Amino acid sequence: MQRVVAVTGGFGALGRTVGRVFAENGWEVALIDKAPAPENSSAEQLHASWWRGGVELIDLDSARSAISDLVEQLGKLDALVNIAGGFRWETLADGSLDTWDLMYQMNVRTAATASKAALDYIANSAEGGRIINIGAGAALKAGAGMGAYTASKSGVMRLTEALAEELKGSSVTVNAILPGIIDTPQNRKDMPDADFSRWVRAEEIASVILFLASGAASGVTGALIPVTGRT
Repeated sequence: MQRVVAVTGGFGALGRTVGRVFAENGWEVALIDKAPAPENSSAEQLHASWWRGGVELIDLDSARSAISDLVEQLGKLDALVNIAGGFRWETLADGSLDTWDLMYQMNVRTAATASKAALDYIANSAEGGRIINIGAGAALKAGAGMGAYTASKSGVMRLTEALAEELKGSSVTVNAILPGIIDTPQNRKDMPDADFSRWVRAEEIASVILFLASGAASGVTGALIPVTGRT
């Protein structure tokens, strides 16, 4: 029976790439997102066996409903990749304190909620369950205007470490990727003068996530792994 992975933020640039890489390596893929599913979506286009948009991932009931439905459809859940999140650049002096709450909700709360909703299923994985979160390389040392974002991504990193310790008595591992600037169309649009060749590609991040979800990574838990390209 194929292993099953759920990817939150699954309709975004990184989420779709991660889903495709897992599918190409024999996994059944479920994509979950707050955004609506792309128009005229098909299993072939999304590289997914199951997908759902409109899922409010800060709400536990909404997350549980989606996870329960995908398990009913696909039979089990072996891994969860928490990609759902967001970014804001804003100085404290000129910005709003509401941005700090927003970044917490989008980055920390979504990862914690999805993990809690999926945990019972993942713990029953015969091959060993996996949770992989997306932190940020920038959270290792924040720059100007990055306070709210990097504080929230630091929260994701601490969530990863704490949950890994919590689950050390089980077969579930919990790790996080710390990407640098990802080479996406939106980032190219926002930073047109940058050297794109130095950025990390989504496929490179997906490959590390795939490794962490594999049996070969059963001894890795609580790790925060920078995947930053050449920046």
